[in-house]
Amino acid sequence: MAAKVFESLGKFGLGLAVAGGVVNSALYNVDAGHRAVIFDRFRGVQDTVVGEGTHFLIPWVQKPIIFDCRSRPRNIPVITGSKDLQNVNITLRILFRPVTAQLPRIFTSIGEDYDERVLPSITTEILKSVVARFDAGELITQRELVSRQVSEDLTERAATFGLILDDVSLTHLTFGKEFTEAVEMKQVAQQEAERARFIVEKAEQQKKAAVISAEGDSKAAELIANSLATAGDGLIELRKLEAAEDIAYQLSRSRNVTYLPSGQSVLLQLPQ
Repeated sequence: MAAKVFESLGKFGLGLAVAGGVVNSALYNVDAGHRAVIFDRFRGVQDTVVGEGTHFLIPWVQKPIIFDCRSRPRNIPVITGSKDLQNVNITLRILFRPVTAQLPRIFTSIGEDYDERVLPSITTEILKSVVARFDAGELITQRELVSRQVSEDLTERAATFGLILDDVSLTHLTFGKEFTEAVEMKQVAQQEAERARFIVEKAEQQKKAAVISAEGDSKAAELIANSLATAGDGLIELRKLEAAEDIAYQLSRSRNVTYLPSGQSVLLQLPQ
């Protein structure tokens, strides 16, 4: 009796496990920010896009293909030429996502790795087209205009493949070695020219200062001559007395100076 009970329980457990496996294989989850496209073995890719949550499917007959519909970044480096035939190294940063309603068409015509197949080719095409309209100097001074033109053209081109570009920006822009050296030499030449101009201006200012000083000295000499002609030699005598007084004061403070009275002699004891 007990054997029959255990046998019945085993069959029931086996049936429950099989049923659970069937139910589990008939369920699939779509995470937040994702969408699913159903591939049917008999009818092909379905046009309906499945949203987030848990959903049913027919085991073995149907298969879900999950797509990430959140914005994702991608850096694409491109080497191209400018209008004046200078080599330009550009890195473009793209923030992209697929159009949800066009996921069945994207999966059918491009595949799950649509970003690998589409973005590098159209980015290179658009960058080469836009950069060729500007010379090297304009790429630096009009970088915002270049970035905006690339964004507009690339957004329009990506839309034909069912892609949305949330942001397009130039993150890296450099030129070839020859052009970089030429720019550095130009900067050095400009700095040398500025230095030479400063030296010339300084010399001109010094010349003007010397002329003004000479004119002042001439004017002072003229005034002194006029004063002497008017007042006589009194001014000169006064200056002599002031100079003699100053000399006497300086000599009196020196230890190496001895005053000898007028008309007298002093015998110095010099060593033999």
